[in-house]
Amino acid sequence: MEAPKSILVRCPNWIGDQILAYPFFYYLRKAYPQAHIAAVCVAWVKDLQFKTLVDEVHVLSRPGVPGLWAKIENIEEEAKALKASRKWDWAITLPNSLSSAWMVHRAGATRKRGYRVDGRGLLLNEALDWDPSPERHRAQAYVDLLPQEVRPSRNVKEFWGVPPANELDLGIPGELEVFDAIAEWAPTEVIEPLDEPYWVLAPGATADSRRWPLEYFIHLARQVVEETGWRGVIVGGPGEAVIAARLCDDRSLRLRDLTAQGPVSGLWKIFTGAKFTVCNESGLAHMAALCGSFTQIVCGAADPRRTRPIGPGRVQVAINPVECWPCERNTCSQEDEKKLQCLRGIKPDLIWGEIKRGTRR
Repeated sequence: MEAPKSILVRCPNWIGDQILAYPFFYYLRKAYPQAHIAAVCVAWVKDLQFKTLVDEVHVLSRPGVPGLWAKIENIEEEAKALKASRKWDWAITLPNSLSSAWMVHRAGATRKRGYRVDGRGLLLNEALDWDPSPERHRAQAYVDLLPQEVRPSRNVKEFWGVPPANELDLGIPGELEVFDAIAEWAPTEVIEPLDEPYWVLAPGATADSRRWPLEYFIHLARQVVEETGWRGVIVGGPGEAVIAARLCDDRSLRLRDLTAQGPVSGLWKIFTGAKFTVCNESGLAHMAALCGSFTQIVCGAADPRRTRPIGPGRVQVAINPVECWPCERNTCSQEDEKKLQCLRGIKPDLIWGEIKRGTRR
């Protein structure tokens, strides 16, 4: 089959998923070095598009008013603009949503590729069967959207030449050793790291079922400062500003608030220079690992078999596998003492012990 000259990629909608799509974009560009590749994304991940791997970034607008009809009209307008911009030989949708398949269909791409879920098969003339196995990592699912003839033989967990922290050394060199944030993201605003030893705390997450209790973060910060004297920096978006303010109220914890300081891509130096990063299972966990930070994750409702950061920073994941875990729900359905037990059972002493063990390796 003739190599495509133009490729439209509907990108993931979330920070963590966009980071996990890096191997997909890497292998796509490697397979089609001469193609014009356009990334279509929502606004909050536009700064995390990989500029050496795509030629164009099309940022989707948001409907001016709420409602299903407004959303449909908005998708139609975006698809019309994409269709008018160029003839697309191929379109690949990484999200499994019906709306993303409809958009690439209406954009007029000759070949339309994605997973056959939620009734999308009629819109995609290259529809693939979805593998629901919990052992299948999301990054692997993205890479598996590439045609068989250009798909890499290596597993996505072997993409980086650095093994996960709590797994055996794979002994495989990998495709890359480090991520070049300057080349890939070209951030216009960069937060400079501290001129003293520091660690990073990312207390945010999209759902209650993924947020470690605030008092646990406080207990952990106290342990770190008492044993090391290191300062901690708190990162996140505007939604984490209130949490950061509460954590910084206690000056003895030596925490500095760096939340809502500009584009998320501007945090790369903070992660790269940190002694370690502690976070919930969130987009910033993936960003920390991509930027090379030793990353300790407190995992609640999520299933790390699907969503564990793939590096190159070494990663440890703490879980408390109660009977209802992993539910992968945004809201805990349990009551009373069982409420959020998957998170509350992961104690700060355990996390600090895991960090010390991991950083000694």
